[in-house]
Amino acid sequence: MLLQDQVAIVTGAGSGIGRAIAMRLAEEGCLVGIFDLNAAGGADTRDAIATAGGRAWSYRVDISQASEIADALAQFTAAAGPVDVLVNNAGWDRAMPFLKTDFALWQRIVAINLYGPLHMHHAILPGMAERKRGKVINVASDAGRVGSSGEAVYAACKGGIIAFTKTMAREMARSNIQLNALCPGPTDTPLLADFAGEGESGRKLVAALEAAIPMRRLGKPDDYPGLVAFLASSDSDYITGQVISVSGGLTMAG
Repeated sequence: MLLQDQVAIVTGAGSGIGRAIAMRLAEEGCLVGIFDLNAAGGADTRDAIATAGGRAWSYRVDISQASEIADALAQFTAAAGPVDVLVNNAGWDRAMPFLKTDFALWQRIVAINLYGPLHMHHAILPGMAERKRGKVINVASDAGRVGSSGEAVYAACKGGIIAFTKTMAREMARSNIQLNALCPGPTDTPLLADFAGEGESGRKLVAALEAAIPMRRLGKPDDYPGLVAFLASSDSDYITGQVISVSGGLTMAG
């Protein structure tokens, strides 16, 4: 268990990919802090970790608000210790053609998907730099690499996170901090359900995605935690600034 007693924060761990990541990190021995706007979902993840024999704390946090991050971070580190691993997973989107969107929607998407992770880095990287160690895994999206119809602003944010990850990997390399980006493909999560919508149109969209993916299925939340655990461990100490797609072969680059 290479992550035994490591202190990790996972944002958006109240459901979906974030919950699966938090559960896996706890299984690997991490003390896990769950930062999620959905307090009930975060508490459910915390309780599931405890039931499985792990250790976790949950906090209701709006990551678009730096003050809320600071408050939760102070509480968590007082209980668990300094943060060794940060997983920026929280995200939100509303699907529609860009020309039908408005500034209010842009603001919300950018606040959660771009400013939120920036706030988390700004709060946690100074401590990692002082201790000369740390791992950051940013859950971006293949939408930020290849685009995605109906997700223009979301894709712009995720593309920004990819570029930010590479830049911070350069800036933090001499502080022995490794940052990498994980790009999921279409995944069976509440976010996708919201994106696809209900009814026949939603079913057709899911069917089209499944047909386009070489493995002929959507991703599942459990498809990602293994890679996160690897990137959080000492086995990845010489890997930084990388962008890794996990998409069943939908996108391939290299």
